[in-house]
Amino acid sequence: MGPTNQPFRWIDQQSDVDELVSELTASDAVGWDTEFHRERSYYPHLALVQVAWPGGIALLDPLTLDLTPLAGVLAGAVSVLHASDQDITILERACGEAPAVLFDTQVAAGFLGMSSPSLASLVERFVGVRLPKGHRLADWSHRPLSEGEMRYAADDVAHLLQLHSVLTSRLEEKGRLAWALAECQMLLQRDRSTQDPDTAWWRMKDSRALRGDSRAVAQTVAAWRERRAERLDIPPRFVLSDMALTNIAQRKPTKAADLDGIRGLDRRQIGGASAELLEAVRAGLNLSADALRLPALDEGERGQRAGVTLASAWVAQLGRDIGIDPAILATRADVVGFLRGSSSSRLANGWRAELVGEPVRRLVSGEAALAFDGDNLVLEDRAK
Repeated sequence: MGPTNQPFRWIDQQSDVDELVSELTASDAVGWDTEFHRERSYYPHLALVQVAWPGGIALLDPLTLDLTPLAGVLAGAVSVLHASDQDITILERACGEAPAVLFDTQVAAGFLGMSSPSLASLVERFVGVRLPKGHRLADWSHRPLSEGEMRYAADDVAHLLQLHSVLTSRLEEKGRLAWALAECQMLLQRDRSTQDPDTAWWRMKDSRALRGDSRAVAQTVAAWRERRAERLDIPPRFVLSDMALTNIAQRKPTKAADLDGIRGLDRRQIGGASAELLEAVRAGLNLSADALRLPALDEGERGQRAGVTLASAWVAQLGRDIGIDPAILATRADVVGFLRGSSSSRLANGWRAELVGEPVRRLVSGEAALAFDGDNLVLEDRAK
């Protein structure tokens, strides 16, 4: 059950890209993967693009190529990817086009009861091939890549089209193909713009523990950190650690001397930006209540915690009962949004509305109740 060792071509000449595009445009489906690094940058830096089509496999070197000719391929054929969210963003930035039609093998497998499976587990289960792991942490930006590294990268797309075929058949048998395809298209509609600076503080580990004007300071300082990181193309933590951000929000320094002794704050890291940092703190202290951006769960879950908890427990049980990953059926945020009456909630639209949304509505309105039959939770109509 080793790798298939399918042949591949290495492309680092622009003239070969045009030839490849002519081959890809004749295909109904194309498999894609990308290798990138963002450990030391704000934006992901693309290092390799892998494509697979019925006629072969190609590895494209974005360090030497203009990839915009691939836009037409992305706009035409079904794009088959695994765990595609970051790849979509990277392909759109590199090629100027996101996939028009997406088939995400991880999403599709979720509708068959598998919870966020890896590509290797899907290939082994449905294709009977065990993918090697040896170069998973390779530095894809170095050149030349070794034969083993290129082989590893080629294997990442070698079986995508076969997985597309097998998963499509399995989903058709269960009557869930339309659901899976709709879910994949929803992925394409997700907002992939850069982080909203005013909500960057939500990602702080201790954000929910902050109270009062500490939240406002966290918002404005995290927004400053985000903008500076984007401008310098470095990770936000390289500008200011979360520990320092939390302590600044709590201590609220307004003078340079106040920065001394703040745990986690590296003055060398801040460099000449201390004045900007202090101005961000003052902006937070003067932030109006209307301008404070609170996380959705913080705004909507008060007074509904019991209903959200019950509904989430039932969704988990439903997923087990019908063999669909519960995370696909509904997240806790989905439940909160639905109970807040949001018309854009996933539970208010599409196939989820009848399968999940209506039972949740009946549960929280008191028309139905949860019971435990000794093994499982059961949703039952309440006697009038």
